[in-house]
Amino acid sequence: MTTLTTALPGQAGALDPAGPPRVSPLDTLRHVRTLAWRSLVQIKHNPMELLDFSVQPLMFLLLFTYVFGGAIAGSTDAYLTFALPGIIVQNTLFTTLNTGTGLNTDLTKGVFDRLRSLPIARSAPLAGRIVADLAKQTWAIAMMLGLGYILGFRVETGPLDALAALGLVLLFALSVSWIAVLVGMLVSEPEKVMIFGFTLIFPLTFVSNAFAQTSTMPGWLQAFVKVNPVTALADATRGLLVSGPVATPVWHSLLWAAGIAAVFAPLAVNAFKRKV
Repeated sequence: MTTLTTALPGQAGALDPAGPPRVSPLDTLRHVRTLAWRSLVQIKHNPMELLDFSVQPLMFLLLFTYVFGGAIAGSTDAYLTFALPGIIVQNTLFTTLNTGTGLNTDLTKGVFDRLRSLPIARSAPLAGRIVADLAKQTWAIAMMLGLGYILGFRVETGPLDALAALGLVLLFALSVSWIAVLVGMLVSEPEKVMIFGFTLIFPLTFVSNAFAQTSTMPGWLQAFVKVNPVTALADATRGLLVSGPVATPVWHSLLWAAGIAAVFAPLAVNAFKRKV
């Protein structure tokens, strides 16, 4: 006796001998939205994740402003105006590591094995995770701007410029997240994603002008700071939120984002396909 392996017309079934059913673009978007929502509601069961997107950025802002502000800029108010855009950049780049950590956790816990048996787009788990993390990063940026406003920071440009700054930071974070995805697919434990991230992102963010003026650094260090992509992004964000050059640092940031995505997105997608 043979087993019935065909599905009814229009019915999604995992028993189709020809392979998984073709998923339409509209269905793919729906799957991405569902899995992104899954990542967001997990916060209810893992409140510690709020530390990365809520408590930690606010703590960084308070510590840098009131511990280093007077020594670096002469007053906390002046330093807040200078440093808040840089802290936004630094925190957003650090939190891209959560994308790789979350994917690696799902992989090691067998979540992808269960998703693979469902008639969903193969790209949905990856895209859903990235979309959810971008939403969390937007929340973190909004909280830092809110606390900054309470402390005395003011957007001195305009609402469109502020939205452009938000979009630029998130776009850059999206490109960097491909590095996190690649690492998350290659390492055996989620903790190793964080180790790699701190090894790479920690020096990049601190050896930039995110927290201090380039002119105050030794000459040999200034050469690296000026070509550091984090410097370009911090300058662009500062110019869009407060004042200063905008066009050149924005274009440099966009070029860096495009270059990083062009190199690491194909590598990350191929590694993801091999795993799932």
